[in-house]
Amino acid sequence: MSAFIQQLPALIGVVIGALGSYLVVMRGDQARFRREQAVRWEERRLTAYADYARSLKKTVTLTYRIAAHLGNDPHPHPLSPEEAAPHLADATDDRDPAGEALLMLGSPDVVEKAREWVVAVMDMERFLRDGTQSPETWSAMLERQRAARDRYYAAVRRDLALPPGHSGQWRLPSSRTP
Repeated sequence: MSAFIQQLPALIGVVIGALGSYLVVMRGDQARFRREQAVRWEERRLTAYADYARSLKKTVTLTYRIAAHLGNDPHPHPLSPEEAAPHLADATDDRDPAGEALLMLGSPDVVEKAREWVVAVMDMERFLRDGTQSPETWSAMLERQRAARDRYYAAVRRDLALPPGHSGQWRLPSSRTP
């Protein structure tokens, strides 16, 4: 019995060490799991944000082409409203599920900026459906849409803790020939 009592402190030390080691490993695994889960959700948010932007940009590109047909935009590939109608319908069909993913995964700020952007695009669509010919009004609508897009991308970058990005406004060389 006295040998057991002499070994008891060592045995208690082994048990405490094993429990301590188990707790440290468990905490480390939990922290790693939380980090991996956060990365997965961040990747999903980035995908939702990019899919929404891509689907909305498809509509924007079509509106440029329709506006060129109506004489409002200098886009080099005009498209009549009749020819564009099925493409616009497809773009809208693509935008709806992307918007739902955005609502589910997006931060409130990003969702609000996305709403502002899509409202600007819907106003452009309405302008073109009315067959309006006013390059000045169209130009103002383009600036509003571009500003809304910039605010959306800025909100996405803030949400994902990304560095500031490019405005997306390209300076094109003049079309003068030498």
